[in-house]
Amino acid sequence: MLFPMSPTDSMYLLGESRDHPMHVGGLALFDPPDGSGPQELRAMLDAALARDTVAPLLRKRATRSITSLGQWGWETDTDVDLDHHICHDALPAPGGRTELMALVARLHAIPLDRSRPLWEMHLIEGLGDSRFAVYMKIHHALADGVAAMKLLRSALSENPDASGMPAPWEPLVRERPTLRVVPDTPAERPGPLDLPAAALRTARSTVGTARDTIGEVAGMLPAIAGAVDRARRRRGGPLTLAAPKSLLNVPIGGARQFAARSWPIERLRLVAKSADATINDVVLAMCAGALRTYLSELDALPADPLIAMVPVSLRDTQQNSKSGNEIGVLMCTLGTHLADPVDRLATVRDCMREGKDAMRTRSAAQILAMSALGAAPLALGMVGLGGPIRPPNVMISNVPGPRESLYWNGARLVALYPLSIPVENQALNITCTSTDDEIAFGLTGCRRTLPSLASMLEHLDDELGTLEHAVGL
Repeated sequence: MLFPMSPTDSMYLLGESRDHPMHVGGLALFDPPDGSGPQELRAMLDAALARDTVAPLLRKRATRSITSLGQWGWETDTDVDLDHHICHDALPAPGGRTELMALVARLHAIPLDRSRPLWEMHLIEGLGDSRFAVYMKIHHALADGVAAMKLLRSALSENPDASGMPAPWEPLVRERPTLRVVPDTPAERPGPLDLPAAALRTARSTVGTARDTIGEVAGMLPAIAGAVDRARRRRGGPLTLAAPKSLLNVPIGGARQFAARSWPIERLRLVAKSADATINDVVLAMCAGALRTYLSELDALPADPLIAMVPVSLRDTQQNSKSGNEIGVLMCTLGTHLADPVDRLATVRDCMREGKDAMRTRSAAQILAMSALGAAPLALGMVGLGGPIRPPNVMISNVPGPRESLYWNGARLVALYPLSIPVENQALNITCTSTDDEIAFGLTGCRRTLPSLASMLEHLDDELGTLEHAVGL
């Protein structure tokens, strides 16, 4: 049976090519429990493979045909070949971070096989410090970064002594909920005398829905006018009209470069508190300073400030929104034309604050519509079309992760590095996620355009240190 796919999800399939794979990923590092090694881990995974069970999400296969009028949809694959989806890899000696990042970058550059469910998992052995790594990628049409994080979290436990846990691709074993039996009384079903009142309530509801829809449309005109005005003045909002031409905004190839590093999240929290900012503001300021230094070293820093596209959860800005999975976007001026790191942080803070304040005056539907308009230049590039407005220079997102120590059959999760999607005319994606008491930055870039991303990690570290010194920490 074919289930329809949303237009947003199908966009990631329509925009995909060999040089533009559209999957997200994650690299997890684990410390094995005391007294165990790779052999025990392999035995547990082999046992899971032998059980041959797969979670419903990971059985979904993208397909389209004449009967669907060429539109993409989902069907359930009843025979998932786990030997294809689960792979074992070993690092060459000495098995350090450099070798691990190079391997993951190569794996992340390979598109997923569309004839199968759109995911893969790689168990990576041979790390010199006796740790093991798991790299998993999943197509963006199937899950976004938040959903992928939930998938990983569901396979882990806060109990270091827990055993017999399912593998990440297996369905969870949960107790069935207790069903509450509701008596079928006459008062709970409308009788003949109640039908006119029920019809009246339905009519009122229909009129109310129509009135709300008209209000949404009417509210779009002032929303667009305000967003255009803020974009013209480089203020916070969902649109940008002033993204400068830069080294980051060029056609990209298929090879990938990946660099990642973690910092104690408390360091960012203290800077944020001292500057009356948020942790996400500090993340953006760190990226701004690192990009300024990186592009300056290449003699490629634009005179005008870089613009970042920043996904924002509507739950943060719409207190009454029930759409917890809906995401809006804000365009943030990074202040890369400013030499003072405090000035850059203040620019980021004020821009994000103004954008969120503007969001609070709009409904979730209006925010989504405005966000789609703001992302249109990037979306057009994904499907091979250009536009008169340049897309934002870089995507910077912060995906919330687990706040406690997590384990898989006694092995402790020590780091989780996100990998995302560089797209046409946006050669760099910076994604962050937090685990336990650390925040990890994952930099995914076009290898041809950005041949050495490792130096960006040093620039991020330098910028955090500079911010700490500037605010008196």
